[in-house]
Amino acid sequence: MIERLTEENGALAIFQSGGCCDGTSPIVLRDGELPLSSGDVELGRLAGAPFYIDADQYERWGRPDFVVDVGSGPAQGFSLSTRDGHLVTLSEPTEAPAATSAPGAG
Repeated sequence: MIERLTEENGALAIFQSGGCCDGTSPIVLRDGELPLSSGDVELGRLAGAPFYIDADQYERWGRPDFVVDVGSGPAQGFSLSTRDGHLVTLSEPTEAPAATSAPGAG
């Protein structure tokens, strides 16, 4: 899907949404359409398109691992999509280190 969107729209950038528009679905835009802020971090690339999230949001969510998939139907918000699908993310918080207690603590 990303390759098809790139062919139709040129270079893309993907931003993980924090809850507006289509919930927490990633927003796919033409590269440069949404300027990066100083707080945006790149988590990786999907079919060559950078995948960004706000660093503070990423920390608040517990630094989750994201699985990006395609949901049925077009996107409900500002995201580029096809008639057949739009991007969705699934995530689980990463394991936090086990708490340790000091010797003699009870």
